[in-house]
Parts: sequence; C-alpha cells; structure tokens
Amino acid sequence: MALSWVAFLLFSGCSAVLEKTQALTVSQRCMMDTNTFLQEINQDRPKEYAVLMYDAFGKMGSNVEGGNANQPGLLQQCRSAHSPTFSGQYCQVFLRQGTIQYFVGICVPDSCEEEEVQMLVLNGQFQFGQMSLIPPLPPILVNQSTQEMIMTHCLSNTIAPEASDVTCLFVCCVMVAIPLAATLFTAIIRWQQKREVSPTVESSCLNSGLNLYGTMKTNGSLSGEINSSRSEENNSGRHRSLCFPRSCVYRCLQAFSLQTTSQGVFSTSSSIPGGGYSSLNGIRVLSLFWIICGHSAQFPVINNLDNYKNWKKTVESNPLYVFTTSGPVFLAVDTFLLLGGLLSARSLLGSIHRAEDKLSPSLVADYLFKRIKRVQPLHLFIMCLTIGLISVVQWGPYCFPFIDSLMDCKTYWWANLLLISNLLPVHEICVPWTWYLSLDFQCYATTPLLVYFYRLNRGVFAVVAGSLLLMTIVSGAVITALLQLPVFQPSTLTSENYVLYYYVKPYTRYGPFLIGILIGIYLTTKKDQLLKQKWQAALGWFCCLSLMAVLVGLAYILRETPAYPSVPHALYQGLHRPLWALAVTWIILACEEGYGGFIKSLLSLGLWFPLSNISFACYLTHPVFIILYMGLQETPIHYTDINFMYLFLGHLVLTLVVSYVFTVLVEKPYLLLKWSST
Repeated sequence: MALSWVAFLLFSGCSAVLEKTQALTVSQRCMMDTNTFLQEINQDRPKEYAVLMYDAFGKMGSNVEGGNANQPGLLQQCRSAHSPTFSGQYCQVFLRQGTIQYFVGICVPDSCEEEEVQMLVLNGQFQFGQMSLIPPLPPILVNQSTQEMIMTHCLSNTIAPEASDVTCLFVCCVMVAIPLAATLFTAIIRWQQKREVSPTVESSCLNSGLNLYGTMKTNGSLSGEINSSRSEENNSGRHRSLCFPRSCVYRCLQAFSLQTTSQGVFSTSSSIPGGGYSSLNGIRVLSLFWIICGHSAQFPVINNLDNYKNWKKTVESNPLYVFTTSGPVFLAVDTFLLLGGLLSARSLLGSIHRAEDKLSPSLVADYLFKRIKRVQPLHLFIMCLTIGLISVVQWGPYCFPFIDSLMDCKTYWWANLLLISNLLPVHEICVPWTWYLSLDFQCYATTPLLVYFYRLNRGVFAVVAGSLLLMTIVSGAVITALLQLPVFQPSTLTSENYVLYYYVKPYTRYGPFLIGILIGIYLTTKKDQLLKQKWQAALGWFCCLSLMAVLVGLAYILRETPAYPSVPHALYQGLHRPLWALAVTWIILACEEGYGGFIKSLLSLGLWFPLSNISFACYLTHPVFIILYMGLQETPIHYTDINFMYLFLGHLVLTLVVSYVFTVLVEKPYLLLKWSST
C-alpha cells in the first residue's frame, strides 16, 4: 500500500523540474545526431536503424476512453537500432492534456542527455514531415488540445551499479554462501562419522527447537521461543553439559547447515492430535493469501492497465471481488496484528513461567532480542537484495515510479535497521512494504509493560488497556474527520494523507495488537471454558459472521473520499479495526473450546503448517516478484478476470518456492543460532 503512494507522489509532483531546463542548451553532438535521424526518416528509402527508431516511438492505441492513454512504444527495438555514430536510447515524455496524464515512449540518439531530450521536445524538434512524432490526443477524446510537459525520463542502455549497490549484493551473497558452506562442511563431517553412533549431540541440541517463532503446532504448543513444554526443559538440562565441550564454530556451522534448517519446515504431523491453537496456522496463511492477491491486483492498477476505467467499473464497487484490491484487503493486516499480539503475550508469559515466575529486565531484554533476531536477518537481506536488483536489472517503461521510490534505501536504510521506518513520511520508507515490521516491533515492545500491569494489579491493567484501546479508536476517528480521509486507499491514489498520517502509524493501528495481547493472556491463564452451552456458541458465531459482513459491506458503502468531515467515515475508521480483531478472536476462541465445527477442521488442516512456517518470508518476498514483473513489462496489461487470476497464481507459486529457500538459508539459521552452550 505504501509503495503505491510513492508512485503517485513521484508522478504527480515532478512538473517543477521544467524550471531547470529553461537555461539549458542542447550539445552539438546531440543536435547533430538527432538531425541525422530526423533527416533519415524523411528519406524515400530510410536506413534500417532509422526505421527501427521511428517504429519504436509510442503511438496512440485504442480504448483511450477506457484508460489506455499511455503510449509506451518499443523499448528493446529502440535499443537494437545502431547507426554508424550512435545507438537508440529509450526515453519517456510525461505529459498532461486536460485532465489526462500519460507518457509517450520516444527513441532518441544515445548521445543526448535527459535534459537535452527535454529541450528537444519543448522546442518541437521531433517532426516527421509536417507531423509531430509526439502528437496530442485528438479533440474528440479530450477537451484540451494543448500538451503540458511534466518531465522526461531516459532509461540507460547500460548497467552501472554504484558502490552501495555492489556492497548490498555482496552482503546477500555472503548471507547465502555461509549456509551453503556450512551444509558442505556438515555433509563431510557426517560422511566421516557415518559408522559412528548418530545423531550427534550437537544435532540433538539444535533440532530441539527447529520450528519458527509464530508458527503453531497442531497440538497447541508454540514453536521456537514460545516453547512451554516441560520435556524440552528436561532435555536442555540433560544436554547442557554435553554440548559445552564442542567448539563454538562447529555449533554455528551446524545451525547454518541445510541439514538442520530444512528439518520440520514441511512437517504436517503432531505428537498430540487435536490440541489447542490449531486454527492459527490457517488464519495466518489465508490472510497472507489475501494480501498477496490484493497486491497482485493493486500494482498493475496503479499505472499499467490499458483499460483502467473498465476495471474500475467492473471491480472496484463489486463485493464479489472482495479478495482483490477492490476489497478491504487491509483487514488481513489487522488479522496479522491480532495474531502477533496473541503470540507475543503467550511467549512472554511462557518465559516468565520458566524464569520462576519473575519478570526481570534481563528477561525483557532477552525477549526483545529474540524478536529482533527473528525479524532482522531476512528483513535486511530483502532490503539489500532489493537495492541490488534495482542496479543490475534493465527495467522497462513501467518501472519508473517503483524504482525511484525504492532508491530511498540509500538515504533511509537506517530507519529499517532501527525498525522505525513507519514513523517516516511514506515516500521516504526504504522497501515500503516493510513498514509493517516496524509497526509490529513497536507494538511488540509494549507487551512486557501490559503483562507487568496484569501481574501487578488487574484493576490497573484494565484501566491501562482500556485507555490504550480508546486512544487508538479516537485517534483514527479524529484524524479521519479532520483530514477527510477515505476508509481505505482508493485505487485513484487521491488521498495522500491516508498513508502519511493514518495507515502506517502505531497510534491508529494498535487496537488489534492490543486485543491480541488480551486474548493471549486469557488463553494462557484460563482454567475453565468460557463457552458452556451450544446456544452461546451459536449466538457467538452469528454475531461474528454478521459483524464481518457488516464491516466489509460498509467499506464499499463508504469507499468514496468525503468532501467534508464525515461522521460515518470517522466512526467506521475508528471502530472497524478493533471490531474485526474481535470477530477473528471469536473464531480462535470457538475453535479452542470445541465449537469450531467445519471451520476448525478447515483452519486446522495439516497443509497450513508448512505454509505458516514460510509465511514471514512470503510476506517480504512477494512484492519483489510483483515489482520485477511490472517493471520489466514493455506493454500495458489488459484487465480480465482470467489474466488477474493467472497473475496471482504465478506470483503465489514463485513466492512459495523462493520463500522456502530464503527461510532455510537466511531466516532459520539465526533462529537456531545460540550464543552460549546453555
């Protein structure tokens, strides 16, 4: 969502660059090569390079009324044109004609700089006979016949990575090479020891906590750091003295080896069937699919559809398309926040129980460090990979908004490192979709304080929790009313303030996480079932499903940006996130207490467990594939349901495959890495 806003800000805010071109002159070399090309295409039998360059110019297509105003031309054909003294260079001229903004792809000599191309266009140099090579849209399609230039942008024919790009690629290579080297080393050691007793003590120590933080086993025990089983504690005591004599280097290599990290990722079995928390895997994965589906539709809609108005008419107001960007996809993010709060509370309470019921500063520090160790390695890897890809990929005409937005990594990378990127203006966020990780960690850091108040005094805890929930409701409502915000980001990107002041901020998004903390504390400490009779469960399911339907339906009813402070918009914006979290909370609670029925069976399928294991990598990776696909396109995408379905499925399959690789190579080794032998 944040990435789309950067595209809008860049495209709509660039007209000021024209002021800098007024005093510029065109170099003799550029002018001579341009005149050579223009003279050649006006010959009776022009040379092949001139024909290729002329043919590569963008030309008006059909369905301009439906949104097909962009004229991209042919980038690769332009680059394939070579004269004795110059080659073709692809540039884009961004224009405004009346209310329509569009770009035209042009092919110019590579001896011309971007500013010189802009001067040539302003001076009307590109002529074929008496006809302009960049003609305005005809009056029948647009009332205004005068073109206004916004800017020009030329795509380089060569790849020239900077030192920071090379550094990022080197970091990625090292982070991948270490696990591969550890895998080879471990294979050699095991081959040498194949006649000895197996498994080794070190493998046993490492494998005791293989599953990822945040993934729920179907028997109800939390994996990784949220481990509360007594058997592990007994095993750790037995292995403590045995693990110590081995060298730290060998233990680290074991932790990084694929023989260790690949274990358990695809497991669908559990030692105790039918236990608690089994529904969380399904909720997590289905929410992830909703987000991927929304992004797969959202990015093309921004600037790469040749029938945008047809899409808007068919999809945007139709609840049948609720799983695409036309629907409130943001609710899936609130579901993730709810799960994060639940698991953070369960994790901390489990750590307190193992620490003899003491909440000490060192325990809180260890709790936060484990979260950083779980999130940051893969987060920073994706950040470096994104920066590196920008420099080595030759992008197409539809890459411009995305690439310039991601270039902010070279300036604001430190905000990602400190997990505060969501506090920056949205157009300054490095790898924009990672704003969620910063928000999640900021919410995560509040869990120890709330647990402290819960253990101190239940009355104080209730006041603090109630005040925080009221704060986030009031903040959302007041900001929406004062800034006249829509209830979710419109596809037309007409409300800049929605993302800048509302969507990524902790004071408006904390509600679902807080509710997750509350339900986590309740489920961890409860002694009796809340639901005693079937009528209670039936009433709860009716209220839950009705509430979800109302929240989704109101998102369509209130979808237009209000022209004045709107009470309905403000109330919906303030209340809908906590209410959605409460509805999902009911699903979790009903499944835990035996009233889930077929919904629990669906959410507890073994299929969700391995997908949940790689869900974090999927979230970070899927926008990279979408941006690559969009940025390499040379022609616009035509919206049809079948086209968008294939886009989603293609992105999903690639994401799942690569996310598994990133999970075992980058994410999981740091989860298993222990800094001491105890």
